[in-house]
Amino acid sequence: MDFNTALRDERLVAIIRGSDAKAALRTVMALVEEGIPLIEVSLSGTDALSVIRQARAEVGDAAWLGAGTVLTADDARRAADVGANLMVTPGLGAGLEESVRRGLPTLAGVMTPSEVIAAVAAGASALKLFPASVGGPDYLKALRAPFPDLPFVPVGGVDAAAAGAYFAAGAVAVGVGSPLIGDAADGGDLDGLRRRAAEFKAVCAR
Repeated sequence: MDFNTALRDERLVAIIRGSDAKAALRTVMALVEEGIPLIEVSLSGTDALSVIRQARAEVGDAAWLGAGTVLTADDARRAADVGANLMVTPGLGAGLEESVRRGLPTLAGVMTPSEVIAAVAAGASALKLFPASVGGPDYLKALRAPFPDLPFVPVGGVDAAAAGAYFAAGAVAVGVGSPLIGDAADGGDLDGLRRRAAEFKAVCAR
């Protein structure tokens, strides 16, 4: 299944930014077990590349395992080398360009119409509306007016209630960090993570 099909089917990208590499790895595995196959591990987390490498060894091809906060060409290269098959950037630039050059699906950060046009021209697979909380679902609805067919993925402050509002405004999927992950990637509760995963999956299935 290609990335955009998975994005439309699953409608949820889980975002892990952990201070404890072992806990972050456990979090990845718990999410996969709970049926969430689109996972981003932020490179700003502790030992993120080793988390991605170990997670890829564990899950094989069973998940879209992405690298987040891809800023530079070197970020993209190093993440690809450890098995990331999805790149997520907070904005435009060398990280996006190198990811596209390598033929990797890329969720590129945008906020304005000009950035949307530039991201599409650069070859982005989908558009990460970030930080989505600045304008909320109303801003997404307005942004989609000139770009009705583009796949927008709001990220930033998206809890379960907001996810439903973003879907109503036309989001193809949502990216969710702490409202889903909680403290799991810092060594916290995996049972709570599993409960929240079920809640988000229910919202995304509606």
